[in-house]
Amino acid sequence: MDYGGSSALNINTFYITVHQTKPNQLSLSLSLQLQYFLLTSPTIMTRVFFNLLYLSIFFNLILFTISSPIISNNNNNNNNDNTTTTVYEILTLYGLPSGLLPDSVIDYTFDKETGKFTVDLPNPCYIHFDYLVYYDKKITGTLKIGSITNLNGIEVKKLFLWLDVDEIRVDLPPSDSIYFQVGFINKKLDVDQFQTVHSCKDNGLAFSSLLKVPTPTRELPTLLTE
Repeated sequence: MDYGGSSALNINTFYITVHQTKPNQLSLSLSLQLQYFLLTSPTIMTRVFFNLLYLSIFFNLILFTISSPIISNNNNNNNNDNTTTTVYEILTLYGLPSGLLPDSVIDYTFDKETGKFTVDLPNPCYIHFDYLVYYDKKITGTLKIGSITNLNGIEVKKLFLWLDVDEIRVDLPPSDSIYFQVGFINKKLDVDQFQTVHSCKDNGLAFSSLLKVPTPTRELPTLLTE
């Protein structure tokens, strides 16, 4: 009984196919090669072996085609990719307004399993909402339904102090309010101002606006006294 010959040649051919075939052609090539082996194999044990091998490769191909839980997007490389999910769309999917981040995001990563994300900006910048908000070059946090926790890289200005924003959350079901957790202070703000993605001021423009003396008013929002 011949256990070598054509069978050995077939196995060598199979090895070359697996290692040299392009990924998008791998499934079809493996299927054709294995069907040929099953028809020409001289023993039942050999056929059983290749059946098991076929199943193993089939399930590995399924695992290979499942997308990674980590989403990454580089705007410099994917400007023409309409199927790419933007970081602003991810915010809205989690019930948060898209305007929490400026329009200058150049890259981000997001792990759907842990909720951890990283957002990269070209440089630090500022947006004026009810308060002046500072965005660092790198922003990190944990995204959950209706909230961002473990937040780093966003600050708000109170008088001459810059205060870290530790958490941002909204009501569930949604209301007209959004909440910034600054230390032990939980400040309620109007959510409408965060529904639109805003452009950021660079350092020079932002610092020039910081030097302006605010007009005294009883309605001036405060973080530390409320």
